[in-house]
Amino acid sequence: MKHPKIRNRRGLGTLVLAPAVALTCVVGLGAGTAHAAVFESCDQWGNWTDPDGYIVYNNIWGSGAGSQCIEADSGSRWSVTADHPNTGGIKSYPNAKWIVGESIADISTLTSTFDVSVPNSGAYNTAYDVWDENYDHEIMLWMNWTGPVGPLGTPVGEATVGGHTWDVYNGSNGSNNVYSFLRQGNASSGQVDILPILDWITEQGWMDQNEVIGDVQFGYEITSSAGGLTFQTNEFSVNHG
Repeated sequence: MKHPKIRNRRGLGTLVLAPAVALTCVVGLGAGTAHAAVFESCDQWGNWTDPDGYIVYNNIWGSGAGSQCIEADSGSRWSVTADHPNTGGIKSYPNAKWIVGESIADISTLTSTFDVSVPNSGAYNTAYDVWDENYDHEIMLWMNWTGPVGPLGTPVGEATVGGHTWDVYNGSNGSNNVYSFLRQGNASSGQVDILPILDWITEQGWMDQNEVIGDVQFGYEITSSAGGLTFQTNEFSVNHG
């Protein structure tokens, strides 16, 4: 059973276009460190809250998943090693998250910084997943991706907002609305100003300024990683005020 504070992330905001091609094993980027991680888990719903309030979550939820283990020194620095088979369908979304708990209208600052080291094989995306409090609206911000994966929904055009230029998609997975922002050009590090993106969405009439933002999640939506691939979060932080 998953931790009561954790919503089971089902990854429905992403469409897997086809099974991935043959994969190559990548040596874990966290290997050889001189100290043991503060938190380690290979459990399906393994999770931990660090002293600063970030929640780290292993989160294996897809059918046909293989093995996956997560380790963390903090919500800012953590890694996951996954060995999921070369088949279609999202297997997991390991992530760290910060809980906001304020309406869009009341938020004065909501920015995030990230830095990752990711494999050049497999099928996955590195993405923020921002949810409203009731999980009716899902905003995905794709920072980089590899392999045959793509967003749900209909393309609605291009937007330069939040410090990046995106291709934007609007759709639904049957349970909630999904707004996907795919960065034009992969990035492994940078800063995202999330509040202007939320404001842009409300300007389209898709959400209301009174919507309460719940989670800012950041992690890896993994479809396949056969042989074992490591995804390293070197930095993740949220500045909320």
